[in-house]
Amino acid sequence: MELNLERPLLFFDIESTGLNIPTDAIIELSFVKILPGGEQRIKTWKVCPWDYVNNCQRPINPSASAVNGVTDDMVKDCPKFYEILDEVVEWIGDSDLAGFNSAKFDLPMLAEELERARKFTGKKIAINLHEKKMVDVQNIYHALEPRNLKAAYRHFCGGKDFDNAHTAEADTIATYEVLKGELDMYPDTLKNDVNFLAGFAGRPKTVDYAGRLVYGENNEAVITFGKHKGKTAREVYRTEPSYFAWIENGEFTLDTKRQFALLKEQFEQEKKAASRQPASEEQLRALQGKFGGGHQGSLF
Repeated sequence: MELNLERPLLFFDIESTGLNIPTDAIIELSFVKILPGGEQRIKTWKVCPWDYVNNCQRPINPSASAVNGVTDDMVKDCPKFYEILDEVVEWIGDSDLAGFNSAKFDLPMLAEELERARKFTGKKIAINLHEKKMVDVQNIYHALEPRNLKAAYRHFCGGKDFDNAHTAEADTIATYEVLKGELDMYPDTLKNDVNFLAGFAGRPKTVDYAGRLVYGENNEAVITFGKHKGKTAREVYRTEPSYFAWIENGEFTLDTKRQFALLKEQFEQEKKAASRQPASEEQLRALQGKFGGGHQGSLF
């Protein structure tokens, strides 16, 4: 079954120096863009993982090399992520996103690299990944048949295996084929609709990709960890604004830091706007009771 798309759907996969998002980096990035009507476009980059603080190449963890087969020498002469930033942003464009286990790893890693490049170059990035629909094919698969990508491909794509597993391009193409196979096999359970697929299997509604903030009642951002767990970010800003500086200087992903910074900016703007509003009658009466000595009549 071909995908029913109103706008492009961008499948992507990442190979990296390791699994620690704040300290690791992308070494291979593959996009498979499916356009409404079924046209397919593919783009893959090999990337030199760059340490922007120490101005040097980040080493690839040996355990990561054992899985993806990429060594430091293989990527040392490749472009750094900030050098392909404009092209990556253009490819993403107005697409929705899809991947296999991408909501937990690939999407946060891509967001981290975009933030690093944004800070390093000073460029304004014309996309917001948080506004994109994200179809995680693994979430759908695990809800229906809990296994891994290779088993999913075998199960949904005619019992065959695919070559070059753990290369970004092969994994990305396989993920696209698996999603089509899922739609074919479960027509009564799944809808051929990106909005439905992005919300299938209970993907958590988080503010940041690391899940340090989630949406609570009235779409208020709620902190999920530490001493302020369960409190709204607004409440913490009001009672302990220094907490936001602690987040900025702590060992959190750049995306988490950015979402806290955006909330702080929002709260500060609301505070300034409130200070410019004329006092209400209720506030005036409260002031009169406090400073008017109990006398009746106007304050003025």
